Amino acid sequence: MRRTPYRRPFAAALLAASVLAPMAAVPAGAVPAEGAGRVHATAAAGYGGDTGDGDARGGPDPRLSARLDKAVEDVRRQAGIPGVVVGLWMPGKGSYVRATGVANTATREPMSVGSYVRIGSETKTFTVTALLELVDRHRVRLDDPISRYVPGVPDGRNITLRQLAEMRSGLFPYTSDPDFQHDLLSDPRRTFTPRELLAYGFKHRNTFAPGARFEYSNTNLVLLGLVVEKAGGQGLRDFVHRRVLRPAGLRHTLFPKGAEFPQPHPHGYTDQTLSGAVEDATDWNPSWAWAAGAMISDLRDLRHWAEVVATGTLLSPGTQAQRLRTLPTGFPGLSYGLGIFDANGWIGHNGSLPGYETVTVHLPSKKATLVIMINTDITYQGQEPSTLVANAVTKIATPDNVYAGAEVGR
Repeated sequence: MRRTPYRRPFAAALLAASVLAPMAAVPAGAVPAEGAGRVHATAAAGYGGDTGDGDARGGPDPRLSARLDKAVEDVRRQAGIPGVVVGLWMPGKGSYVRATGVANTATREPMSVGSYVRIGSETKTFTVTALLELVDRHRVRLDDPISRYVPGVPDGRNITLRQLAEMRSGLFPYTSDPDFQHDLLSDPRRTFTPRELLAYGFKHRNTFAPGARFEYSNTNLVLLGLVVEKAGGQGLRDFVHRRVLRPAGLRHTLFPKGAEFPQPHPHGYTDQTLSGAVEDATDWNPSWAWAAGAMISDLRDLRHWAEVVATGTLLSPGTQAQRLRTLPTGFPGLSYGLGIFDANGWIGHNGSLPGYETVTVHLPSKKATLVIMINTDITYQGQEPSTLVANAVTKIATPDNVYAGAEVGR
């Protein structure tokens, strides 16, 4: 049996939100994505008329559109990605919204720009926004020790909430624990509690002293979810809905209770399985990722959320400045702040868990926004498929700010 979990902590100079996918990096499997090669364009009046906000309405130059169509389809076919949705909004240059490939490899149903998807580690931007909202309300302080809110954390008196959000706590990633990996893949529809998740990580010694360096760990976000619950006085799901989603106007984003998945949604395909064979992970229960990666959204909401996170709409200027104070990660071109990254100027996060990957980023220098949604997490030549798509799009659309990178660790 191959070793499967916490795979690719970074995918290409971007946080492999596989940071959410729990497995170890493996070669891409064969996903039956051939066929349905037609690119399904979305007119401005199509997707709810929401492909732009006035300054970004209409399509880009037809030649640019054709180049993007070809680049996305070439990557989709080469990497064996069943379906891809791309949304790119560039004020003054128009908007580009496309779906290509299939949402279901059995029925050949085409991918749709109106679908919901599981967003994996992009959940972190919502959890940390909830935490920072509590900072603005003086319910918590970023330099509080985690031991003030959650007992039993190894070295918890010396680990701050800030270090948890920056991925600099030194706490062992529970997704790297072999018992967790086996338990999840043996029954991917089971429900995990936050305390059960933490127990897998707390069996191990901390990997370094608090603040010493960067290490992506979902353990950090599960703890911050518990902090939000204690300081906010209600469950994380309800708090995020009331204090984050509703104020942001996100009507198609949710924190699921279990494995529920609104329609329409594409089927998701993964090789993060006990046997290594490709399986349909559509209905796997994301409770194992909880505050680090369980949420669901759609293109419209993610487009809006990218700008909310990058500009700090929901927070005070001082708190937003702290969120965007990024530190080196040790990976070229990538720095990390409070639950958010800066990758060659693109601000935001990506997401990956078995069956799905997303990228939601904003480029403040050009006020551009990019959202990518795909229905597989199977790597191709060591790279996340969502990174390959983002790289291809930005090479053409924003050549001075290319979302790029290569597999740099596990």
